[in-house]
Amino acid sequence: MDPQRSERALILATRPFIGEDRAASWRHTLVAFSLLAATIAAIVLIGSTWVRALLSVFAGLLVVRCFVLFHDYMHGSLLRGSRFASGLYRLFGILSLNPPRIWRETHNYHHLHTARIAGSHIGSYPVVTTGQWKRMSGRQRLYYRLTRHPLTIAAGYGTVFLSGMCLRPFLRHPKQNFDSGVALILHLLLLGIAWRLGGAQVMVFAIVLPLVIASAVGSYIFYVQHNFPEVEIRGRHEWTYAASALHSSAYIEMGPVARWFLGNIGFHHVHHLNPRIPFYRLPEAMEEIPELRDPPRTTLGWRDVVTSFRLKLWDPERSQMVGFPAK
Repeated sequence: MDPQRSERALILATRPFIGEDRAASWRHTLVAFSLLAATIAAIVLIGSTWVRALLSVFAGLLVVRCFVLFHDYMHGSLLRGSRFASGLYRLFGILSLNPPRIWRETHNYHHLHTARIAGSHIGSYPVVTTGQWKRMSGRQRLYYRLTRHPLTIAAGYGTVFLSGMCLRPFLRHPKQNFDSGVALILHLLLLGIAWRLGGAQVMVFAIVLPLVIASAVGSYIFYVQHNFPEVEIRGRHEWTYAASALHSSAYIEMGPVARWFLGNIGFHHVHHLNPRIPFYRLPEAMEEIPELRDPPRTTLGWRDVVTSFRLKLWDPERSQMVGFPAK
């Protein structure tokens, strides 16, 4: 960050980009949801297994696209004040196993605590220091290992969404997280309806596989955005909001197709600096604000994926993420 500009001034510099192009927001919304609905309808109606499988993968990627739009709506950066948009996005949140109540609570907390040593586990993957690791019990270490394990992230459909976003919040506070219970019930009903419409194949290809794909992609993207070699983790007294956006949130380089399906989520440092910027204006903000042009970077290439998964603990002495100790 330019030492001549304070963090407050930097955040204020992003305000011109929160202006929404209402027509563009509606266009992105209607195109994404229409494509998703048409794809799922085609899976039900077309009898070919291979066509259904291909459409199911496409549907999973469209769920990711719709989720990014839902994410923006929940931040108030997309179609704010529209009753139709509110109903559409809240319904999508429930059907995609992202109940709005628990999503808003945990995700807003995440934005205010990204890359803090204490409290960063809420709405994100936990991070402990090498010193904390030494003091942890065997059970605590096992839980930590499992939480950050690649298979746990790949199985996000069950671990992150069915369990973390729906079942556990509902069991913990049934009244407060009522929509988490609704999401579970509707999910089971949809599975039953799909089964009645076309048996196990339609159930898998129309509902289960798209959500498995979307959950795996979303879980990994959420992981890698804050788990990369140059990430900076800070204690409570050193942490600042703007610094966490600039130095603890990665810019993910990707091609135009991936960028479309992921809704510019790769511009994550810009989003964390001001979550009110609509996703389609994030590149513009990065280009116009000098401090945002050279963020820490990663890619979706397999080398960077492997590197990201090897980062397990924060070493305060070396000021970097490291792997688990040999013993």
